[in-house]
Amino acid sequence: MPNPGPPGPRLSLEETGLQLWFREKAGVGLASALSVQIETVFTRFRSQFQEIAVLQTRGFGKMLVLDGVIMLTEFDESSYHEMIAHVPLLCHPDPRRILVVGGGDGGAVRESLRHPGVERVVLCELDRAVVETCREHFPGLAAGLDDPRVEVVYEDGAKYAAAAREAFEVIITDSTDPVGPAEVLFRASYYQALFKALSPQGIAVSQAESFFYHPQVIGPLFESIGRIFPLSAYYHTAVPTYPSGLIGFAYASKGPHPLADLDLGRAELLEGLSYYTPAVHRAAFVLPRRGLAVLPEKTRQFQESLNA
Repeated sequence: MPNPGPPGPRLSLEETGLQLWFREKAGVGLASALSVQIETVFTRFRSQFQEIAVLQTRGFGKMLVLDGVIMLTEFDESSYHEMIAHVPLLCHPDPRRILVVGGGDGGAVRESLRHPGVERVVLCELDRAVVETCREHFPGLAAGLDDPRVEVVYEDGAKYAAAAREAFEVIITDSTDPVGPAEVLFRASYYQALFKALSPQGIAVSQAESFFYHPQVIGPLFESIGRIFPLSAYYHTAVPTYPSGLIGFAYASKGPHPLADLDLGRAELLEGLSYYTPAVHRAAFVLPRRGLAVLPEKTRQFQESLNA
């Protein structure tokens, strides 16, 4: 997840002997970093909004980096995109219209299109350069953007959601960290807009950071969600190239339960997956004491009922 900073180069490349390494600092005062060996720099440039780079790694395939922070690698992107999409889509009884805010790489769109009942997907991405870069360098991710059911709009996601003229069954916010342009996507006003843009049984799922590294983000986020949505929960997935190796999601629902309403029949029909299973879906909502402790009381009580 990117953590946009001031204008200027952010990509950290270091030579060690004859080897080239990319280094990402955790950025939360924990004095840690992830280093990845690089074989090739395919592209590196600054768009209107951020620095974009695509690197060939030695062990993780191609890697997308925004403002010096790993967005995805070919090695583990499926564990993120499958979980952000299939959890809400399989809990909603009839997901036909999907809004994806952010997610310019196309991964959440790709996963949404695996559901035959989906009729329309709107991808709202602020930075056109991210989409164009991923079309060129990550065709396996971005191929779904050419599907006739998909519309790509280049707008501020918060403004688009606030002005939405149709009801979406599922809204997926594949956002960057709550710094810079993405900060608004963690505000109560954004979730109020999502609530209005959703159908009566609608579900919103958003990137919600790691309970190991970002409790100061998760607590206030769920305080806001809990005041707006009748049901909220935190679930997680394993992404080795993200800080702490774990990333979480906020499940905010007008009605459908994240476990009781899981449609096992539709889940069995999904093909081409490498991470998601119904068992993983259920386990993702089970949190250790440390994870439960960062949640506000309303969400924590519901989460504890899922853990029982």
